[in-house]
Amino acid sequence: ICGVHYNWSMPGLDNDAHFALIRNFRRHAFVLLLLTGASPAVCKSFVGDREHPLQELAPGTLGRPFATSLRMGRLGYQSDAQSSLCVSYNSLEGYAASLHEALSRPHPDYVALGVRNPGGEYNQLAPTLLQIENEFYGTIRPKRVVRRGERPLHALRDRGVEYIEVRCLDLDPMSPVGVAPATLRLVDLFLLHCLLSESPPDTPQEIEALARNQERVAGSGREPGLRLESRMGEVPAAEWAVELLSACEPIAEALDAAREGSRSDAPYARALADARSRLLDFSRLPSAQVLEAMQRDHQGAHIGFALSLI
Repeated sequence: ICGVHYNWSMPGLDNDAHFALIRNFRRHAFVLLLLTGASPAVCKSFVGDREHPLQELAPGTLGRPFATSLRMGRLGYQSDAQSSLCVSYNSLEGYAASLHEALSRPHPDYVALGVRNPGGEYNQLAPTLLQIENEFYGTIRPKRVVRRGERPLHALRDRGVEYIEVRCLDLDPMSPVGVAPATLRLVDLFLLHCLLSESPPDTPQEIEALARNQERVAGSGREPGLRLESRMGEVPAAEWAVELLSACEPIAEALDAAREGSRSDAPYARALADARSRLLDFSRLPSAQVLEAMQRDHQGAHIGFALSLI
């Protein structure tokens, strides 16, 4: 249950521009969950005896029939302990203060566990809500290359954002290297759109709504008629996604026009057109193709599908 982290930078951006991009990315990241989600099922051993919302798809295999990315849902890179966190991306100062508070605040469960066991071995690094910055889960992060012995949060505070890290892309099982070139072109277009679009400040209410949207799309993204919360009220997820991709068309045209060689190649426009066609036919989404391959070639077994890729 792993994904691709995509580091992206743009010369000349200051902290405010980076955080404006991040706010828009978080608002619209559901598009990438739909288009790149490829973890709609798991081996039964993944959940063990824990309570879960999954259904049995085949003996030994659990999942959700309309799921896109269980990796990005409650059973993946999420933490109940972090549910109380409300991290704002309105400024570097506010973001850093939120993380610093989480790195300093004791969490009752972790306090009860203790830092060391009776034998003196470490159970954990600290009894705080976050023990290191990288434990804070999210679809995107502001980043700065750290110096030797430097904490990531200190590097950000002292020298500002250097690049951003996209964290919501599932590994593509249909690609031998885990991600296709067209997918990365699509992410470039998406990031530029997030950067160039108006980005109002976030609010605690919007942050909570975005978390609900992420869970809906991760667990039921291909469900017909699925609706998400937007700043304008609830809207159909597929229609909103197509609208956002359509807004990327001028960016694709500009990038293709700037490339050397034949303009008829137009790889950015092709990547965008293919993404839009998949949103109009959910059977072409990676999550649907994974379930189809499981059923067609492995009697619905997730572990058989996974082992066939080795």
